[in-house]
Amino acid sequence: MSADLSPQEIERDLRFAIEAARAAGERVTLLRATERWQGSTLADVGDQAADGYLQGLIAGRYPEDGILSEETADSAERLGRARTWIIDPLDGTREYSDLRRDWAVHVALTLAGACALAAVALPAQERLLWGVALPGRERAGLEGAGAVLRGDSDGASEPRIACSRSHTPRWMQRFHEALGGGELRPAGSVGHKVCLLLLGRADVYVHRRGLKEWDTCAPETVARALGWSVCRLRGEDHAYNQADPVNDELVVCRPAWKERVLAALERCGALEGG
Repeated sequence: MSADLSPQEIERDLRFAIEAARAAGERVTLLRATERWQGSTLADVGDQAADGYLQGLIAGRYPEDGILSEETADSAERLGRARTWIIDPLDGTREYSDLRRDWAVHVALTLAGACALAAVALPAQERLLWGVALPGRERAGLEGAGAVLRGDSDGASEPRIACSRSHTPRWMQRFHEALGGGELRPAGSVGHKVCLLLLGRADVYVHRRGLKEWDTCAPETVARALGWSVCRLRGEDHAYNQADPVNDELVVCRPAWKERVLAALERCGALEGG
């Protein structure tokens, strides 16, 4: 798959993803700072502003590419495109409208249904993580404070588990215990929670229900670029740019922990949703 993009095309597309995610994040940050809107209205305004901006950028720069976005009506046209951009203009709208810092902007490019390159902006934290996940050309980086960790880095002796702050399932506590304790770290936004791992603030993230391709594609791409394991709850890989964009299951952890994490998920009842 890496042969489908030349080194020059990788640089061009990566630069575009980074600049687009950064600029969309800056726009919705400024909108929030006006204090003109609140609550669900602020969330809607932010979503639509970021989506309109990103849709216009992609359509103008890459008119032959497909687009899948949370905020725009889907079209089957994208299924016939080898190159498809998968975007979440505002991942974590509740956190955004609650004036929190744990929300993100996702911009990812897929090739033939697989992760190619992406940017995950964390505008309220003045950070942006980016990655190229093409086989043999993996690399990643960070704009802003801190440092990114590779998947082969050492983890905490008691795993820190990133989880949803608003809808933690019943099986999460059992999963936590099956992994041997540690700390549950509730937070918003799928992209933000994956970045907790990549920035060294958590070790494992699992999710079972309610996700779509735009929630997972950009964070998965950056995680894979850094050598982290990303899969479904039984260990299968994700496929992107599918007719049905539901992508409920997500596991992100160090490759050395994958079997341990999958075994804990099975013991705790996550596979049945209990």
